[in-house]
Amino acid sequence: MNRRFIAPALAAALLLGAGVPLSAQANAGHDHGHAHAPAAATQADGVVRKVDRQAGRVTIAHGPLPNGMPAMTMVFRPQEAAWLEQLREGDKIRFRAEDRQGVMTLTQFEIVR
Repeated sequence: MNRRFIAPALAAALLLGAGVPLSAQANAGHDHGHAHAPAAATQADGVVRKVDRQAGRVTIAHGPLPNGMPAMTMVFRPQEAAWLEQLREGDKIRFRAEDRQGVMTLTQFEIVR
């Protein structure tokens, strides 16, 4: 009577155990332990369309951004409020921006003459 239960149990254990090496092999090529280096920050070109000192923001029409964003006109918050005094509508600028907690922030700029 014990043999009737031992044989199926042994067969089930062998079948279940056979999949373990296969699952390990399937994931052998995945290198999850290493983070990729961040892409080097590059500058984008744009034109200042509006400076809203009261609201603390600047509207820039820009070409494609290094993060893959297509050319468009959008609003940025300057990293430094004093930058709003330096920017004028129509200024051509070269700038860097980043998303900081859901707010596109102007982190660096230079006026192109």
